[in-house]
Amino acid sequence: MRDTPYLAVDVQLLEANLSTMAEHCRRLGMALRPHAKTHKSVEMARRQLSHGAVGLTVATVAEAEIFADAGFDDLFIAYPIWAEGPRADRLRALAGRVRLRVGVDSIEGARMLAHAAARGEHPAPIFVAVEVDSGHHRTGVAPDQAGTVAVAATEFGLAVDGVFTFPGHSYAPDARGVAANDEAEALAIARDSLLGLGLDCLVVSGGSTPSADAAQGRATGGVLTELRPGVYPFFDAQQWELGTVAPERIALTAVATVVSVRGARVVVDLGNKVLGADRAAYASGFGRLPGTPSARVVALSEHHATIEFEGADLAPALGTRVRIAPNHVCAAINLADELVVERDATEFTVWPVNARGANT
Repeated sequence: MRDTPYLAVDVQLLEANLSTMAEHCRRLGMALRPHAKTHKSVEMARRQLSHGAVGLTVATVAEAEIFADAGFDDLFIAYPIWAEGPRADRLRALAGRVRLRVGVDSIEGARMLAHAAARGEHPAPIFVAVEVDSGHHRTGVAPDQAGTVAVAATEFGLAVDGVFTFPGHSYAPDARGVAANDEAEALAIARDSLLGLGLDCLVVSGGSTPSADAAQGRATGGVLTELRPGVYPFFDAQQWELGTVAPERIALTAVATVVSVRGARVVVDLGNKVLGADRAAYASGFGRLPGTPSARVVALSEHHATIEFEGADLAPALGTRVRIAPNHVCAAINLADELVVERDATEFTVWPVNARGANT
């Protein structure tokens, strides 16, 4: 028995989720390049590649360095990196030992990447993909401007793989299908923008976990060649409340012990330092209990979570262990040193969260 709290992974559910997404991508004619910022785990990444992933997506240079050190040799930093100072040297060093693709959404950013690639005695090839805004309105150029950025990148000496987007507006109730359609339209315009200027566009990359089921791949007449979901190995309370997944498929939960009982309200020994503090506007609480869907986490502080049950007769007794799905699994994992991977009630192993805090 382990002391609580800790993050537990049901390995059978995990493997089923990995297999389902891999088969989905194969059926739609898309390469799977999962986003490792969710799990930050070398062991998890190895399992994703064993299910057919072509490489990994990461968010930072530090994440890329950690996975490169572990032997992963095809990495996409899906972020408009501003390549100056030590980060430029780190990018060039990475590009010298892996196939490195980096996101770009401006001519100035492309120029900085080209300078980084050419610095020093040993220039290294950095491949780029132009990010376009498909409706999330965070980063990315207008789709019809992708070709302009791509041409500039090639003039600076960079190799352009293609275009990408993140349909982040899929993280809203009833928005998954709309976001997938917006993604397809924006990426088609962006692809054609490159082709119209005489450039190849071999990679058309998109995807999020909520919109993955509605993604449009080549095998079904769509534009996507690559999908980059992150949360799908585990899912979380957010995905449950968005309707992406049933609670029975949530593979990661935080295990906690009931330390106080007041009628239908109980307090367990974890808080936002384990679950994370994320709570979307549509969330019904600070996490959900897959085993008791009617319960709600109604308050969260650093080391306390207050859970309200429908009646005192349903509330667990002192000392009972409960499992809570975090609202946002990515944030919860980044707070943990390790994941406890369970096969049954008595057999478990531990996977380190190798890229925890790799934010630079």
